[in-house]
Amino acid sequence: MNTPTAPASTLQGKTLFITGASRGIGLAMAKRAARDGANIVILAKTTDPNPKLPGTIYSAAAEIEAAGGKALPLAVDIRDDDAVFAAVAKAVETFGGIDILVNNASAISMTNTEATPMKRFDLMNGINARGTYLCTAACLPELKKSAAAGRKTQVLTMSPPLSMKTHWFAAHTAYSMAKYGMSMCTLGHAGEFKKLGIAVNSLWPRTAIATAAMQMIPGVDIALCRTPEIMADAAYCVLTNSAFETGNFYIDDAVLAAHGITDLDAYAVTPGNKNFLPDFFVD
Repeated sequence: MNTPTAPASTLQGKTLFITGASRGIGLAMAKRAARDGANIVILAKTTDPNPKLPGTIYSAAAEIEAAGGKALPLAVDIRDDDAVFAAVAKAVETFGGIDILVNNASAISMTNTEATPMKRFDLMNGINARGTYLCTAACLPELKKSAAAGRKTQVLTMSPPLSMKTHWFAAHTAYSMAKYGMSMCTLGHAGEFKKLGIAVNSLWPRTAIATAAMQMIPGVDIALCRTPEIMADAAYCVLTNSAFETGNFYIDDAVLAAHGITDLDAYAVTPGNKNFLPDFFVD
């Protein structure tokens, strides 16, 4: 859980390939990068407005461009191999390459074994673990070119530190397997890609984040969460860190503290709240 501390660079002119970027944490990260003038490839499935799930790839593109970036919205299910490889080709055609992959897309079901049908198991593992692996593999040729050109190439995955403790599995084995599958990609790919000059890290929140997915979990009080912007700002710190640091499992508030940001009141859903819901998987 090291924290990046080297002086920051910028994301101006970089191309970020972000999965699940139509809303929530993915969109917040995209908009933060857009403020530097970055190019954002938006991968998500939502193309039509849904009253239960705000945001589409097109509304996200409008917000990204309003923030100062360039956007390429692509309707992609990251369980579909052909669609992911086609998205990479379109990104290269549009922006000339890919410098940063952000594996953000994820499915969640906090259910025990009896309440988790295999269709739901397959969904979570297909999007989380397999989707992360697939997107990384599909982007790898372009990431190698970026690294060879000295463009501070990175993969950043929204997944937790690996902790093989029973209490992180007992209540929701299938979900834990799926999320830790993403983290195992970070662990393995960091070692595999180090010689290529591609940094691979994970980022995870200390507290629950107010996203559409979190609102679907019974018993979660969104008023006790932080906003997605805390993850966006932490991700920005990681992605602009000028040092080559790889194989880390960063925690959002620790990253911000290392960059001198210790007043986190602006990220509270409820102004003045000090009693936040802890997120999962952080010991």
